[in-house]
Amino acid sequence: MATLEQQEPSKMLNKDIKEIDAACHCGTVKFRVRLTDGLHTARRCNCSYCRMRGAVAVSANLADIHFTAGQDALVLYQFNTGQARHYFCSKCGIYTHHQRRSQPEQYGVNVACLEGISPFDFELVPVNEGALHPKDRPAGSAALIAGHLRYIPAE
Repeated sequence: MATLEQQEPSKMLNKDIKEIDAACHCGTVKFRVRLTDGLHTARRCNCSYCRMRGAVAVSANLADIHFTAGQDALVLYQFNTGQARHYFCSKCGIYTHHQRRSQPEQYGVNVACLEGISPFDFELVPVNEGALHPKDRPAGSAALIAGHLRYIPAE
């Protein structure tokens, strides 16, 4: 079985992407995003909500998402402390991005919305420990990795 590094170059994921277009499934919501560190920040979370949502997210600063269509079609979901703000297309229901509780100056952006990117392009995705949220841990606690999700395509 080939590892990511052994795949042919055309199948390699360029994790150094700076800016990229994005859209929900139906194309109502469209935006351009500048990522803080390309696709290197890809991760999942094991909090009650993210476990059900199942998306892989990458990071962008709040000022670095620019909507080109459909911003008025976004709906907001908040729960628990109400600090995180999760946005979805009201037409197709796809989660596009969320303002993080742990880092409110950033959005987590659904990689499945990024043009030409799929969550299945990542061989290994770290899963943040969100069941015990970083803001609920003692001051000075480091971010914890709960585990990793691995995708191995069938040959």
